[in-house]
Amino acid sequence: MRTTVGIIGAGPAGLLLARLLHNAGIDSVVLESRDRAYVEHRQRAGILEQGTVDVLRAAGAAERMDREGLRHDGIELRFDRRRHRVDFPALTGGRSVMVYAQTEVCKDLIALQLDEGGPLLFEAEALAVEGAESDRPSIRFRHQGREDVLECDYVVGCDGFWGVARKAVPASLSQVFERTYPFGWLGILADVAPSHDELVYARHDRGFALLSMRSPSVSRLYLQVPADTDAEAWSDEQIWDELERRLETDDDWTLRRGPITQKSVTPMRSYVHEPMRHGRLFLAGDAAHIVPPTGAKGLNLAVGDVVTFARAFVHERETGSAALLDAYSATCLRRVWQAERFSYDMTTMLHRDPDATAFEGRLQRARLDRISSCRAAETDLAEGYTGFPIG
Repeated sequence: MRTTVGIIGAGPAGLLLARLLHNAGIDSVVLESRDRAYVEHRQRAGILEQGTVDVLRAAGAAERMDREGLRHDGIELRFDRRRHRVDFPALTGGRSVMVYAQTEVCKDLIALQLDEGGPLLFEAEALAVEGAESDRPSIRFRHQGREDVLECDYVVGCDGFWGVARKAVPASLSQVFERTYPFGWLGILADVAPSHDELVYARHDRGFALLSMRSPSVSRLYLQVPADTDAEAWSDEQIWDELERRLETDDDWTLRRGPITQKSVTPMRSYVHEPMRHGRLFLAGDAAHIVPPTGAKGLNLAVGDVVTFARAFVHERETGSAALLDAYSATCLRRVWQAERFSYDMTTMLHRDPDATAFEGRLQRARLDRISSCRAAETDLAEGYTGFPIG
């Protein structure tokens, strides 16, 4: 097989890249190790930044998102039983975010790719990226019980942290920056209408809590728990009781309870691999960086990466200049590190570190007091949450 751009991974990054390239008249092949049902149902992110929403609309992939997604113009911060709303449009010149699950983004992009785009091969396991330093890189993969080779002009690895793409970057050229947090998120899906019409981020002495949603009838909620927690060790009643404690306020707000349909524990880590390019191999999304979910940045960073690559590739086609492709890693990393900084700030401001002192607890409250009383600090949060510029 041969194509112009070989894409490893049919998550939102790989699928969106295929769509952007198709719209520009550039052929690609997408290889995905899992089956279609798995890709369309794995629960991941649910918050789309303004820039991501704009990209999906421009790509012709937003019809269902615009119909079913939930536009949010702010978030609520809770601490010391107090409530403070951050008004995004008022602080950012009209920007907002969209609640629309990653599973739905993938469904939309898969349907478009199968109907209009190039080959999308499910259950096609990438085994290695070879010849990244040459002008004819290739992907060795296994599909339908036999090995094959996809020859490419360029390879883009959107295959996540455990994928093969990053392994093709020589260790002597790689730098890794990471932090693992001593806590995780116990997350649940529940068949109950959300208890608030916007996301609620709560700092509590017992630990962090987040009230989110997937639709007007499905709630998504999280509790900070020790990193080694077994989700099944928590009964449904214990989860609801703890959420109620951590989200409590001094007014008459109440938490709605309902049947829990799914529960799992998400680890918390920050990770960046530099560079994000080696020869004709480009890394995107979790293959190059991971953020704790507090800042809702993971999916949106991946979108920024593939938009940057697509723009650079089209620029080379139109002008003959590889300057933007050569700058890919540096361009992406500027945005990545701002998102890492924002996610770290949100995480350390809202979570209770088991080794924290009383002094550090007071600093958390001081940071929240500053945001709730200073427009400049509040604006910085709103700008970070709604998204940093792409490119």
